[in-house]
Amino acid sequence: MTPPRILGILIATAMLSTGPCVHAAGDIATGKTKSAVCASCHGPDGNSPQPNFPIIAGQYQDYIVRALKDYKSGERENAIMKGFVANLSEQDMKDLAAYFYSQKGLAAPKTQNP
Repeated sequence: MTPPRILGILIATAMLSTGPCVHAAGDIATGKTKSAVCASCHGPDGNSPQPNFPIIAGQYQDYIVRALKDYKSGERENAIMKGFVANLSEQDMKDLAAYFYSQKGLAAPKTQNP
């Protein structure tokens, strides 16, 4: 066999042996239902009316999932969030992330012209 053909066979074998790399997506409707507890700080759609709580509407899903996992593991420290995420599954996190990502975030402030 020629070297390119061998390389192709090795790549194909490696791809088949790792299995599918499909990640379950979050469900927006389910996330909306699960987000009720988040509303007290972040607002019902993720646009917090209070400046001391972050706006999460429109935030990237991967970022929300990562943040929730980090709160759960203790990588990010916040006593309030740690309590809220303690019983969340990974699918719960994906559902919440899908919902908040689907919401319209606040527009960035316009810069003033000099």
